[in-house]
Amino acid sequence: MAVTDSPYQAYETSEAGESLPPTRSVRDRVIPPMRGSVLWGWIGPLLVTAFGGLLRFMNLGYPKAVVFDETYYMKDAFSLITWGVERVTIKDADKAILAGNTNIWQSCTQETLDKCASYVVHPPLGKWMIGVGEWLFGLNPIGWRISAAVIGTLSILILARVARRMTRSTLLGCFAGLLLALDGLHFVLSRTALLDIFLMFWVLAAFACLVVDRDQARERLVTWYENSPVSPQGPWLGARPWRIAAGVCLAFAMSVKWSGLAFAVAFAIMSLLWDFGARRAVGLRHPYAGAFNKDVPQGVLAFGIVPFVAYMATWIGWFGTDTGYGRNWERATSADNPLFFLFDSMRSWIQYQWQVFSFHSDLETSHPYMSEPWQWPLLLRPVAFFYEGKQNACGVKDCSEAVLGVGTPVIWFGAVAALVALIAWYVSTRDWRAGAVLLAYAMGWLPWFYFAIADNRTMFLFYAIPMVPFMVLAITLCAGLLIGPSTRTAEGLVSARRTWGAAIVGAYALLALINFWWLHPILTAELIPYTEWKARMLFEKRWI
Repeated sequence: MAVTDSPYQAYETSEAGESLPPTRSVRDRVIPPMRGSVLWGWIGPLLVTAFGGLLRFMNLGYPKAVVFDETYYMKDAFSLITWGVERVTIKDADKAILAGNTNIWQSCTQETLDKCASYVVHPPLGKWMIGVGEWLFGLNPIGWRISAAVIGTLSILILARVARRMTRSTLLGCFAGLLLALDGLHFVLSRTALLDIFLMFWVLAAFACLVVDRDQARERLVTWYENSPVSPQGPWLGARPWRIAAGVCLAFAMSVKWSGLAFAVAFAIMSLLWDFGARRAVGLRHPYAGAFNKDVPQGVLAFGIVPFVAYMATWIGWFGTDTGYGRNWERATSADNPLFFLFDSMRSWIQYQWQVFSFHSDLETSHPYMSEPWQWPLLLRPVAFFYEGKQNACGVKDCSEAVLGVGTPVIWFGAVAALVALIAWYVSTRDWRAGAVLLAYAMGWLPWFYFAIADNRTMFLFYAIPMVPFMVLAITLCAGLLIGPSTRTAEGLVSARRTWGAAIVGAYALLALINFWWLHPILTAELIPYTEWKARMLFEKRWI
Protein backbone atom coordinates (compact mmCIF):
# COMPACT_ATOMS: atom_id res chain seq x y z
CA MET A 1 0.00 0.00 0.00
CA ALA A 2 1.38 3.39 -0.95
CA VAL A 3 2.47 5.69 1.85
CA THR A 4 0.20 8.37 0.42
CA ASP A 5 -2.93 6.42 1.37
CA SER A 6 -4.93 8.08 4.12
CA PRO A 7 -6.24 5.79 6.84
CA TYR A 8 -6.34 8.48 9.46
CA GLN A 9 -9.33 10.53 8.48
CA ALA A 10 -11.05 8.19 10.96
CA TYR A 11 -9.09 9.74 13.81
CA GLU A 12 -10.71 13.09 13.18
CA THR A 13 -14.07 11.86 14.49
CA SER A 14 -15.28 11.34 18.01
CA GLU A 15 -17.55 8.51 19.07
CA ALA A 16 -20.47 10.90 19.36
CA GLY A 17 -19.57 12.80 16.23
CA GLU A 18 -20.19 16.17 17.89
CA SER A 19 -17.11 18.05 16.71
CA LEU A 20 -17.12 16.96 13.08
CA PRO A 21 -16.94 19.35 10.15
CA PRO A 22 -20.50 20.15 8.99
CA THR A 23 -19.60 19.28 5.39
CA ARG A 24 -19.14 15.58 6.14
CA SER A 25 -22.08 13.26 5.62
CA VAL A 26 -23.64 11.22 8.39
CA ARG A 27 -22.32 8.08 6.68
CA ASP A 28 -18.72 9.33 6.65
CA ARG A 29 -19.03 10.50 10.23
CA VAL A 30 -20.43 7.24 11.59
CA ILE A 31 -18.58 4.81 9.29
CA PRO A 32 -15.24 6.19 8.07
CA PRO A 33 -14.59 4.70 4.61
CA MET A 34 -12.07 1.91 4.10
CA ARG A 35 -9.31 3.13 1.81
CA GLY A 36 -7.02 1.03 -0.32
CA SER A 37 -7.46 -2.14 -2.33
CA VAL A 38 -9.68 -4.90 -0.98
CA LEU A 39 -7.39 -7.43 -2.67
CA TRP A 40 -4.29 -6.06 -0.96
CA GLY A 41 -6.29 -5.94 2.25
CA TRP A 42 -6.07 -9.73 2.16
CA ILE A 43 -2.79 -10.31 0.30
CA GLY A 44 -0.75 -8.12 2.66
CA PRO A 45 -1.95 -9.76 5.92
CA LEU A 46 -1.67 -13.23 4.36
CA LEU A 47 1.97 -12.60 3.39
CA VAL A 48 2.78 -11.44 6.92
CA THR A 49 0.95 -14.49 8.30
CA ALA A 50 2.94 -16.80 6.01
CA PHE A 51 6.15 -15.25 7.34
CA GLY A 52 5.04 -15.74 10.94
CA GLY A 53 3.89 -19.28 10.20
CA LEU A 54 7.22 -20.17 8.60
CA LEU A 55 9.01 -19.06 11.77
CA ARG A 56 6.66 -21.07 13.99
CA PHE A 57 6.58 -24.32 12.03
CA MET A 58 10.29 -24.49 11.26
CA ASN A 59 11.87 -27.32 13.28
CA LEU A 60 8.73 -27.48 15.45
CA GLY A 61 9.59 -30.91 16.87
CA TYR A 62 12.79 -29.65 18.50
CA PRO A 63 13.65 -29.89 21.30
CA LYS A 64 12.54 -33.52 21.35
CA ALA A 65 11.62 -33.25 24.99
CA VAL A 66 8.72 -32.46 27.27
CA VAL A 67 9.04 -28.70 27.70
CA PHE A 68 7.91 -27.10 30.98
CA ASP A 69 4.15 -27.63 31.58
CA GLU A 70 3.76 -29.70 28.43
CA THR A 71 4.05 -32.59 30.87
CA TYR A 72 0.47 -31.91 31.99
CA TYR A 73 -1.35 -30.78 28.89
CA MET A 74 -0.01 -33.12 26.23
CA LYS A 75 -0.97 -36.15 28.36
CA ASP A 76 -4.38 -34.72 29.28
CA ALA A 77 -4.98 -33.99 25.60
CA PHE A 78 -4.11 -37.54 24.60
CA SER A 79 -6.39 -38.84 27.33
CA LEU A 80 -9.26 -36.72 26.05
CA ILE A 81 -9.01 -38.03 22.50
CA THR A 82 -8.61 -41.57 23.85
CA TRP A 83 -11.13 -41.71 26.70
CA GLY A 84 -13.13 -38.48 26.49
CA VAL A 85 -11.84 -37.36 29.91
CA GLU A 86 -8.49 -36.90 31.63
CA ARG A 87 -7.09 -40.07 33.24
CA VAL A 88 -4.16 -40.83 35.53
CA THR A 89 -0.96 -41.99 33.80
CA ILE A 90 1.79 -44.34 34.91
CA LYS A 91 4.96 -43.21 36.64
CA ASP A 92 7.61 -41.85 34.22
CA ALA A 93 4.99 -41.50 31.48
CA ASP A 94 7.02 -38.74 29.83
CA LYS A 95 9.99 -41.05 29.31
CA ALA A 96 7.71 -43.74 27.92
CA ILE A 97 6.15 -41.29 25.46
CA LEU A 98 9.52 -40.04 24.21
CA ALA A 99 10.54 -43.68 23.73
CA GLY A 100 7.48 -44.23 21.53
CA ASN A 101 5.21 -46.01 24.03
CA THR A 102 1.64 -44.67 24.11
CA ASN A 103 0.28 -47.22 26.61
CA ILE A 104 0.73 -44.85 29.52
CA TRP A 105 -2.48 -45.36 31.50
CA GLN A 106 -2.68 -46.55 35.05
CA SER A 107 -4.45 -49.90 35.26
CA CYS A 108 -7.83 -49.96 36.94
CA THR A 109 -10.95 -52.08 37.17
CA GLN A 110 -14.62 -51.16 37.03
CA GLU A 111 -14.58 -50.98 40.81
CA THR A 112 -11.62 -48.58 40.90
CA LEU A 113 -12.58 -46.20 38.08
CA ASP A 114 -12.63 -43.26 40.48
CA LYS A 115 -8.91 -43.81 41.17
CA CYS A 116 -8.14 -43.61 37.46
CA ALA A 117 -9.81 -40.22 37.00
CA SER A 118 -7.32 -37.35 36.89
CA TYR A 119 -8.06 -34.23 38.92
CA VAL A 120 -7.48 -31.34 36.48
CA VAL A 121 -7.83 -27.65 37.24
CA HIS A 122 -8.54 -26.14 33.83
CA PRO A 123 -11.53 -26.59 31.51
CA PRO A 124 -11.06 -29.04 28.65
CA LEU A 125 -11.18 -27.03 25.41
CA GLY A 126 -7.50 -26.10 25.19
CA LYS A 127 -6.54 -29.73 25.75
CA TRP A 128 -9.04 -30.87 23.12
CA MET A 129 -7.34 -28.49 20.70
CA ILE A 130 -3.91 -29.92 21.54
CA GLY A 131 -5.42 -33.38 21.16
CA VAL A 132 -6.43 -32.68 17.56
CA GLY A 133 -2.74 -32.44 16.66
CA GLU A 134 -1.96 -35.63 18.54
CA TRP A 135 -4.80 -37.41 16.75
CA LEU A 136 -3.40 -36.31 13.39
CA PHE A 137 0.36 -36.68 13.98
CA GLY A 138 0.68 -38.95 16.99
CA LEU A 139 1.86 -38.55 20.56
CA ASN A 140 5.18 -36.85 19.80
CA PRO A 141 6.54 -33.29 20.02
CA ILE A 142 5.17 -32.30 16.61
CA GLY A 143 1.79 -33.84 17.41
CA TRP A 144 1.32 -32.01 20.69
CA ARG A 145 2.73 -28.68 19.44
CA ILE A 146 1.21 -28.32 15.98
CA SER A 147 -2.17 -27.04 17.16
CA ALA A 148 -0.44 -24.24 19.06
CA ALA A 149 1.55 -23.39 15.92
CA VAL A 150 -1.60 -23.27 13.79
CA ILE A 151 -3.48 -21.15 16.31
CA GLY A 152 -0.52 -18.82 16.84
CA THR A 153 -0.20 -18.32 13.09
CA LEU A 154 -3.92 -17.68 12.62
CA SER A 155 -3.82 -15.07 15.37
CA ILE A 156 -1.34 -13.08 13.27
CA LEU A 157 -3.85 -12.96 10.42
CA ILE A 158 -6.71 -12.00 12.73
CA LEU A 159 -4.71 -9.19 14.32
CA ALA A 160 -3.57 -7.85 10.93
CA ARG A 161 -7.15 -7.79 9.68
CA VAL A 162 -8.63 -6.23 12.81
CA ALA A 163 -5.88 -3.59 12.90
CA ARG A 164 -6.65 -2.80 9.26
CA ARG A 165 -10.33 -2.41 10.08
CA MET A 166 -9.67 -0.20 13.09
CA THR A 167 -7.18 2.08 11.29
CA ARG A 168 -8.62 1.82 7.75
CA SER A 169 -5.08 1.08 6.58
CA THR A 170 -3.68 -2.10 5.03
CA LEU A 171 -0.17 -0.85 5.71
CA LEU A 172 -0.82 -0.52 9.43
CA GLY A 173 -2.66 -3.83 9.50
CA CYS A 174 0.44 -5.54 8.09
CA PHE A 175 2.60 -3.60 10.57
CA ALA A 176 0.53 -5.00 13.45
CA GLY A 177 0.70 -8.54 12.10
CA LEU A 178 4.47 -8.26 11.67
CA LEU A 179 4.98 -7.13 15.26
CA LEU A 180 2.94 -10.04 16.59
CA ALA A 181 4.89 -12.44 14.37
CA LEU A 182 8.13 -11.06 15.88
CA ASP A 183 7.15 -11.17 19.54
CA GLY A 184 9.24 -13.69 21.43
CA LEU A 185 6.61 -14.76 23.97
CA HIS A 186 3.96 -15.26 21.29
CA PHE A 187 6.52 -17.18 19.24
CA VAL A 188 7.52 -19.53 22.08
CA LEU A 189 3.93 -20.24 23.15
CA SER A 190 3.05 -20.92 19.50
CA ARG A 191 5.62 -23.72 19.60
CA THR A 192 4.72 -25.18 23.00
CA ALA A 193 1.76 -27.28 24.15
CA LEU A 194 0.53 -24.93 26.85
CA LEU A 195 -3.01 -23.55 27.16
CA ASP A 196 -2.27 -19.84 27.09
CA ILE A 197 -1.88 -19.43 23.33
CA PHE A 198 -5.40 -20.84 22.88
CA LEU A 199 -6.78 -18.43 25.49
CA MET A 200 -5.13 -15.53 23.65
CA PHE A 201 -6.54 -16.72 20.33
CA TRP A 202 -10.17 -16.87 21.46
CA VAL A 203 -9.93 -13.51 23.24
CA LEU A 204 -8.49 -11.89 20.11
CA ALA A 205 -11.07 -13.62 17.90
CA ALA A 206 -13.89 -12.32 20.11
CA PHE A 207 -12.50 -8.79 19.94
CA ALA A 208 -12.21 -9.02 16.14
CA CYS A 209 -15.81 -10.25 15.85
CA LEU A 210 -17.04 -7.32 17.92
CA VAL A 211 -15.14 -4.79 15.78
CA VAL A 212 -16.76 -6.26 12.65
CA ASP A 213 -20.15 -6.23 14.40
CA ARG A 214 -19.63 -2.58 15.30
CA ASP A 215 -19.05 -1.66 11.66
CA GLN A 216 -22.02 -3.70 10.42
CA ALA A 217 -24.38 -2.32 13.06
CA ARG A 218 -23.41 1.23 12.14
CA GLU A 219 -23.82 0.48 8.44
CA ARG A 220 -27.38 -0.74 9.06
CA LEU A 221 -28.13 2.25 11.28
CA VAL A 222 -26.93 4.74 8.67
CA THR A 223 -28.81 2.96 5.88
CA TRP A 224 -31.99 3.22 7.97
CA TYR A 225 -31.27 6.89 8.68
CA GLU A 226 -30.88 7.66 4.96
CA ASN A 227 -33.92 5.73 3.74
CA SER A 228 -36.55 5.66 6.50
CA PRO A 229 -38.50 8.17 8.57
CA VAL A 230 -36.48 9.12 11.63
CA SER A 231 -37.83 7.96 15.00
CA PRO A 232 -36.68 8.99 18.49
CA GLN A 233 -35.14 5.60 19.33
CA GLY A 234 -34.15 4.24 15.95
CA PRO A 235 -34.63 0.75 14.51
CA TRP A 236 -33.94 -2.80 15.57
CA LEU A 237 -30.77 -3.66 13.68
CA GLY A 238 -31.66 -7.25 12.79
CA ALA A 239 -29.68 -10.41 13.39
CA ARG A 240 -26.08 -9.81 14.40
CA PRO A 241 -24.13 -13.00 13.72
CA TRP A 242 -20.75 -11.44 14.49
CA ARG A 243 -21.92 -10.57 17.99
CA ILE A 244 -23.14 -14.14 18.45
CA ALA A 245 -19.77 -15.38 17.17
CA ALA A 246 -18.05 -13.15 19.71
CA GLY A 247 -20.12 -14.74 22.47
CA VAL A 248 -19.05 -18.19 21.31
CA CYS A 249 -15.39 -17.12 21.18
CA LEU A 250 -15.61 -15.69 24.71
CA ALA A 251 -17.14 -18.95 25.93
CA PHE A 252 -14.28 -20.83 24.30
CA ALA A 253 -11.78 -18.51 26.00
CA MET A 254 -13.33 -19.40 29.36
CA SER A 255 -13.31 -23.06 28.29
CA VAL A 256 -9.53 -22.87 28.00
CA LYS A 257 -8.87 -20.95 31.22
CA TRP A 258 -11.23 -19.22 33.60
CA SER A 259 -9.28 -15.98 33.24
CA GLY A 260 -11.25 -15.53 30.01
CA LEU A 261 -14.22 -14.50 32.20
CA ALA A 262 -12.79 -10.99 32.73
CA PHE A 263 -12.69 -10.43 28.97
CA ALA A 264 -16.23 -11.80 28.57
CA VAL A 265 -17.70 -9.29 31.01
CA ALA A 266 -15.66 -6.34 29.72
CA PHE A 267 -16.32 -7.05 26.03
CA ALA A 268 -20.06 -7.41 26.64
CA ILE A 269 -20.18 -3.98 28.27
CA MET A 270 -17.95 -2.48 25.58
CA SER A 271 -20.15 -3.77 22.76
CA LEU A 272 -23.30 -2.35 24.33
CA LEU A 273 -21.60 1.01 24.88
CA TRP A 274 -20.71 1.01 21.19
CA ASP A 275 -24.43 0.59 20.44
CA PHE A 276 -25.22 3.62 22.60
CA GLY A 277 -22.55 5.64 20.79
CA ALA A 278 -23.81 4.62 17.34
CA ARG A 279 -27.37 5.74 18.01
CA ARG A 280 -26.10 8.96 19.50
CA ALA A 281 -23.79 9.56 16.51
CA VAL A 282 -26.67 9.65 14.02
CA GLY A 283 -28.46 12.19 16.19
CA LEU A 284 -31.38 10.16 17.58
CA ARG A 285 -33.43 11.99 20.19
CA HIS A 286 -33.45 9.03 22.63
CA PRO A 287 -30.36 6.99 21.78
CA TYR A 288 -29.96 5.31 25.16
CA ALA A 289 -33.59 4.23 25.40
CA GLY A 290 -33.29 2.92 21.85
CA ALA A 291 -30.19 0.91 22.71
CA PHE A 292 -31.81 -0.56 25.83
CA ASN A 293 -34.96 -1.54 23.94
CA LYS A 294 -33.46 -2.63 20.62
CA ASP A 295 -29.88 -3.78 21.33
CA VAL A 296 -29.64 -4.98 24.93
CA PRO A 297 -32.06 -7.94 24.51
CA GLN A 298 -29.90 -9.38 21.75
CA GLY A 299 -26.85 -8.60 23.86
CA VAL A 300 -28.27 -10.84 26.60
CA LEU A 301 -28.56 -13.62 24.03
CA ALA A 302 -25.06 -13.07 22.64
CA PHE A 303 -23.23 -12.55 25.93
CA GLY A 304 -25.35 -14.64 28.30
CA ILE A 305 -27.27 -17.55 26.81
CA VAL A 306 -24.98 -18.40 23.90
CA PRO A 307 -21.74 -18.42 25.97
CA PHE A 308 -23.35 -20.60 28.63
CA VAL A 309 -24.45 -23.18 26.06
CA ALA A 310 -21.08 -23.09 24.27
CA TYR A 311 -19.14 -23.42 27.54
CA MET A 312 -21.18 -26.40 28.70
CA ALA A 313 -20.76 -28.06 25.29
CA THR A 314 -16.99 -28.22 25.80
CA TRP A 315 -17.60 -30.50 28.81
CA ILE A 316 -19.41 -33.11 26.72
CA GLY A 317 -16.70 -35.68 27.37
CA TRP A 318 -17.11 -35.34 31.13
CA PHE A 319 -20.92 -35.49 30.99
CA GLY A 320 -20.97 -38.39 28.54
CA THR A 321 -18.62 -40.85 30.29
CA ASP A 322 -18.41 -42.55 33.67
CA THR A 323 -14.67 -42.01 34.27
CA GLY A 324 -14.40 -38.24 34.78
CA TYR A 325 -13.16 -36.87 38.09
CA GLY A 326 -16.08 -36.45 40.50
CA ARG A 327 -18.52 -37.70 37.85
CA ASN A 328 -20.56 -39.99 40.13
CA TRP A 329 -22.08 -41.73 37.11
CA GLU A 330 -23.58 -44.59 39.07
CA ARG A 331 -25.73 -42.31 41.22
CA ALA A 332 -26.73 -40.14 38.25
CA THR A 333 -28.00 -43.22 36.39
CA SER A 334 -29.57 -44.89 39.44
CA ALA A 335 -33.03 -43.57 38.66
CA ASP A 336 -34.82 -44.19 35.39
CA ASN A 337 -35.49 -40.49 35.00
CA PRO A 338 -33.69 -38.15 32.56
CA LEU A 339 -34.41 -35.16 34.77
CA PHE A 340 -32.70 -36.81 37.72
CA PHE A 341 -29.72 -37.66 35.50
CA LEU A 342 -29.48 -34.03 34.41
CA PHE A 343 -29.95 -32.64 37.92
CA ASP A 344 -27.47 -34.97 39.60
CA SER A 345 -24.92 -34.53 36.82
CA MET A 346 -25.10 -30.76 37.20
CA ARG A 347 -24.76 -31.09 40.96
CA SER A 348 -21.59 -33.17 40.57
CA TRP A 349 -20.23 -30.78 37.93
CA ILE A 350 -20.81 -27.70 40.12
CA GLN A 351 -19.13 -29.43 43.05
CA TYR A 352 -16.13 -30.15 40.81
CA GLN A 353 -15.96 -26.53 39.67
CA TRP A 354 -15.95 -25.38 43.28
CA GLN A 355 -13.01 -27.68 44.02
CA VAL A 356 -11.13 -26.19 41.07
CA PHE A 357 -11.89 -22.65 42.25
CA SER A 358 -10.59 -23.50 45.72
CA PHE A 359 -7.43 -24.97 44.20
CA HIS A 360 -6.64 -21.79 42.27
CA SER A 361 -7.40 -19.59 45.27
CA ASP A 362 -4.95 -21.55 47.44
CA LEU A 363 -2.18 -21.91 44.82
CA GLU A 364 0.81 -20.42 46.64
CA THR A 365 3.60 -22.86 45.76
CA SER A 366 6.90 -21.07 45.23
CA HIS A 367 8.62 -21.46 41.86
CA PRO A 368 11.98 -20.09 40.68
CA TYR A 369 10.39 -18.44 37.62
CA MET A 370 7.26 -17.03 39.26
CA SER A 371 6.66 -13.30 38.90
CA GLU A 372 4.26 -10.55 39.92
CA PRO A 373 1.95 -8.77 37.43
CA TRP A 374 3.74 -5.45 37.83
CA GLN A 375 6.91 -7.13 36.52
CA TRP A 376 5.36 -8.40 33.30
CA PRO A 377 5.39 -5.23 31.12
CA LEU A 378 9.11 -4.81 31.78
CA LEU A 379 9.98 -8.51 31.27
CA LEU A 380 11.67 -8.66 34.65
CA ARG A 381 11.21 -12.41 35.15
CA PRO A 382 10.93 -14.60 32.03
CA VAL A 383 10.35 -18.35 32.24
CA ALA A 384 12.99 -20.91 31.29
CA PHE A 385 10.86 -23.44 29.41
CA PHE A 386 13.86 -25.61 28.54
CA TYR A 387 17.60 -25.59 29.19
CA GLU A 388 20.28 -28.17 28.53
CA GLY A 389 24.01 -27.68 28.83
CA LYS A 390 26.38 -29.66 26.61
CA GLN A 391 30.12 -30.08 26.45
CA ASN A 392 32.28 -29.67 23.32
CA ALA A 393 29.28 -29.72 20.97
CA CYS A 394 29.40 -26.23 19.47
CA GLY A 395 33.07 -25.59 18.85
CA VAL A 396 33.80 -24.56 22.44
CA LYS A 397 33.75 -26.38 25.77
CA ASP A 398 30.52 -25.03 27.28
CA CYS A 399 27.40 -25.01 25.10
CA SER A 400 23.72 -24.29 25.74
CA GLU A 401 20.30 -25.09 24.33
CA ALA A 402 17.50 -22.97 25.73
CA VAL A 403 13.88 -22.02 25.21
CA LEU A 404 13.22 -18.83 27.14
CA GLY A 405 9.65 -17.60 27.44
CA VAL A 406 10.21 -13.88 27.01
CA GLY A 407 8.78 -11.10 24.89
CA THR A 408 10.77 -9.11 22.36
CA PRO A 409 11.98 -6.11 24.44
CA VAL A 410 11.67 -3.57 21.60
CA ILE A 411 7.98 -4.48 21.30
CA TRP A 412 7.20 -4.73 25.02
CA PHE A 413 9.01 -1.54 26.04
CA GLY A 414 7.53 0.29 23.06
CA ALA A 415 4.09 -0.92 24.15
CA VAL A 416 4.54 0.66 27.59
CA ALA A 417 5.10 4.05 25.96
CA ALA A 418 2.26 3.47 23.49
CA LEU A 419 -0.22 2.58 26.24
CA VAL A 420 0.64 5.75 28.15
CA ALA A 421 0.08 7.72 24.93
CA LEU A 422 -3.25 5.97 24.41
CA ILE A 423 -4.42 6.99 27.88
CA ALA A 424 -3.72 10.64 27.03
CA TRP A 425 -5.35 10.23 23.62
CA TYR A 426 -8.49 8.69 25.04
CA VAL A 427 -8.82 11.30 27.78
CA SER A 428 -8.52 14.11 25.23
CA THR A 429 -10.61 12.67 22.36
CA ARG A 430 -12.67 9.73 23.70
CA ASP A 431 -11.62 7.83 20.58
CA TRP A 432 -13.20 4.37 20.66
CA ARG A 433 -10.06 2.65 19.37
CA ALA A 434 -7.94 3.85 22.24
CA GLY A 435 -10.65 2.96 24.74
CA ALA A 436 -11.15 -0.55 23.34
CA VAL A 437 -7.43 -1.36 23.35
CA LEU A 438 -6.91 0.01 26.86
CA LEU A 439 -9.90 -1.96 28.17
CA ALA A 440 -8.72 -5.22 26.62
CA TYR A 441 -5.19 -4.74 27.91
CA ALA A 442 -6.51 -3.95 31.40
CA MET A 443 -8.61 -7.12 31.46
CA GLY A 444 -5.52 -9.19 30.68
CA TRP A 445 -3.45 -7.52 33.37
CA LEU A 446 -5.31 -5.87 36.27
CA PRO A 447 -7.27 -8.91 37.56
CA TRP A 448 -3.97 -10.61 38.33
CA PHE A 449 -3.14 -7.89 40.85
CA TYR A 450 -6.12 -9.03 42.91
CA PHE A 451 -4.81 -12.60 42.96
CA ALA A 452 -1.32 -11.36 43.78
CA ILE A 453 -2.55 -9.28 46.71
CA ALA A 454 -5.49 -11.30 48.04
CA ASP A 455 -4.29 -14.86 47.36
CA ASN A 456 -0.52 -14.48 46.94
CA ARG A 457 -0.99 -16.77 43.95
CA THR A 458 1.86 -18.33 41.95
CA MET A 459 1.98 -16.56 38.56
CA PHE A 460 4.23 -16.47 35.50
CA LEU A 461 5.07 -14.06 32.69
CA PHE A 462 3.31 -16.17 30.06
CA TYR A 463 -0.03 -15.42 31.78
CA ALA A 464 0.35 -12.04 30.03
CA ILE A 465 0.02 -13.49 26.51
CA PRO A 466 -3.64 -12.32 26.09
CA MET A 467 -2.32 -8.77 26.54
CA VAL A 468 0.17 -9.03 23.68
CA PRO A 469 -2.19 -8.46 20.70
CA PHE A 470 -3.52 -5.34 22.40
CA MET A 471 -0.01 -4.12 23.15
CA VAL A 472 0.65 -4.45 19.42
CA LEU A 473 -2.60 -2.61 18.62
CA ALA A 474 -1.54 0.20 20.96
CA ILE A 475 1.77 0.53 19.11
CA THR A 476 -0.06 0.42 15.78
CA LEU A 477 -2.50 3.16 16.72
CA CYS A 478 0.37 5.36 17.87
CA ALA A 479 2.22 4.60 14.64
CA GLY A 480 -0.80 5.90 12.77
CA LEU A 481 -0.75 9.09 14.80
CA LEU A 482 2.92 9.54 13.99
CA ILE A 483 2.34 9.09 10.26
CA GLY A 484 -0.76 11.28 10.29
CA PRO A 485 -3.35 11.89 7.56
CA SER A 486 -2.52 12.07 3.88
CA THR A 487 -1.81 15.69 3.02
CA ARG A 488 0.20 17.19 0.16
CA THR A 489 1.80 20.53 -0.50
CA ALA A 490 0.74 22.77 -3.35
CA GLU A 491 3.41 21.10 -5.47
CA GLY A 492 1.90 17.67 -4.80
CA LEU A 493 4.61 16.52 -2.38
CA VAL A 494 3.89 14.41 0.69
CA SER A 495 3.98 16.43 3.91
CA ALA A 496 7.20 16.35 5.93
CA ARG A 497 5.33 15.03 8.97
CA ARG A 498 4.11 12.01 7.04
CA THR A 499 7.57 11.32 5.62
CA TRP A 500 9.27 11.51 9.00
CA GLY A 501 6.48 9.54 10.66
CA ALA A 502 6.74 6.74 8.11
CA ALA A 503 10.53 6.67 8.55
CA ILE A 504 10.22 6.39 12.35
CA VAL A 505 7.63 3.62 12.14
CA GLY A 506 9.70 1.74 9.56
CA ALA A 507 12.82 2.06 11.72
CA TYR A 508 10.89 0.72 14.71
CA ALA A 509 9.73 -2.32 12.73
CA LEU A 510 13.33 -2.95 11.66
CA LEU A 511 14.50 -2.73 15.28
CA ALA A 512 11.85 -5.27 16.29
CA LEU A 513 13.07 -7.61 13.55
CA ILE A 514 16.70 -7.26 14.65
CA ASN A 515 15.77 -7.76 18.30
CA PHE A 516 13.83 -10.93 17.48
CA TRP A 517 16.70 -12.24 15.34
CA TRP A 518 19.08 -11.65 18.26
CA LEU A 519 16.83 -13.58 20.65
CA HIS A 520 15.93 -16.37 18.20
CA PRO A 521 18.65 -18.84 19.31
CA ILE A 522 17.36 -18.84 22.90
CA LEU A 523 13.73 -19.09 21.79
CA THR A 524 14.28 -22.24 19.70
CA ALA A 525 16.86 -24.29 21.66
CA GLU A 526 19.57 -23.60 19.08
CA LEU A 527 22.94 -25.02 20.15
CA ILE A 528 25.17 -22.02 20.90
CA PRO A 529 28.19 -21.30 23.10
CA TYR A 530 27.30 -20.62 26.72
CA THR A 531 28.80 -17.14 26.44
CA GLU A 532 26.37 -16.28 23.61
CA TRP A 533 23.44 -17.59 25.64
CA LYS A 534 24.50 -15.45 28.60
CA ALA A 535 24.97 -12.39 26.38
CA ARG A 536 21.28 -12.57 25.48
CA MET A 537 20.13 -12.28 29.09
CA LEU A 538 18.81 -8.71 29.31
CA PHE A 539 18.67 -8.53 33.11
CA GLU A 540 21.25 -11.16 34.01
CA LYS A 541 20.31 -11.61 37.67
CA ARG A 542 16.61 -11.93 36.87
CA TRP A 543 16.78 -13.82 33.57
CA ILE A 544 19.10 -16.61 34.77
